[in-house]
Amino acid sequence: MPLGRAARSPGRASVLAASPRMMASSQASRPAMAKRFVQHKQEAKTFYRFLSIVYDTIVNPGHWTEEMRDEALKPASVFQPDLDTVDVGAGTGFCTLGVVKAGVKPEKITMIDQSPHQLAKARKKEGLKGVTILEGDAEDLPFETDSKDRYVSAGSIEYWPEPQRGICEAYRVIKPGGLACVIGPVYPTNPISRFFADTWMLFPTEQEYMDWFTAAGFEDVKLKRIGPWWYCGVRRHGLIMGCSVTGRKKAAGESPLQLGPKMEDVAKPAVSRVAKLTRLLLGTTAGFYYFCVPVYMLLKYMLIWPLSLVWKNAHEKLM
Repeated sequence: MPLGRAARSPGRASVLAASPRMMASSQASRPAMAKRFVQHKQEAKTFYRFLSIVYDTIVNPGHWTEEMRDEALKPASVFQPDLDTVDVGAGTGFCTLGVVKAGVKPEKITMIDQSPHQLAKARKKEGLKGVTILEGDAEDLPFETDSKDRYVSAGSIEYWPEPQRGICEAYRVIKPGGLACVIGPVYPTNPISRFFADTWMLFPTEQEYMDWFTAAGFEDVKLKRIGPWWYCGVRRHGLIMGCSVTGRKKAAGESPLQLGPKMEDVAKPAVSRVAKLTRLLLGTTAGFYYFCVPVYMLLKYMLIWPLSLVWKNAHEKLM
């Protein structure tokens, strides 16, 4: 398939409603509660102290393009200028810029992230002037119950020690009838990719996303698959940004799912400095594999492209 819009559209991904079992690449099993080396708050905070330097220039182009972002945000319906919106795990503000582009006024948006280094990048962006920027915890948001029209979180859930708790917080802070949208990784089926995914950070299955939203109390839960255009829909290696999941809050108040005390507090290190450094180094080493995967997939796409001139389904069959 030549380098045309048909090949480049992330909208090729299906929109899936909640069901007993999800399809295809999501069926690989993984130990749901086993923590990866960087699926810890302190490790993630240190990880982004360095990753923030190259996040917008190296990380996003290979994993999280503007086209993907715009498609992922469509189910969140962030089109009205006066929607009170929170972007959780907002980082350098790439997703927040997408919310502004979709139509929400900057003055109606609050960004929150635990990384001061990521937020420092966001504060320098002209397109985010007027946005409220806070440092905080996705699992313990500093907002009143039933106070937000929209909740958006992109590229953050993979670092949450308790993803169910974070999604329950999303339910708590939005108003009845409001929408929550979580955009994040999907779990690989390729054995080598599974090893590195499980070593690095949380790569949920599609079914886990749906289950977490449903358990938190959301209704009308839907999942939209996304991915870089040059992957041509391939998902076996997993994706750092692979799906957008939305749900609607059906009743006022907190989530009906009540959880106990938090497993981790970012202000209170759970392990020694040596253990933290060891986990960080091992996790970062595994994460480097996923910085290579988009390059590999792009090279593969380019090698197949001449063949696609005479064979219409070359990329679909050979990627």
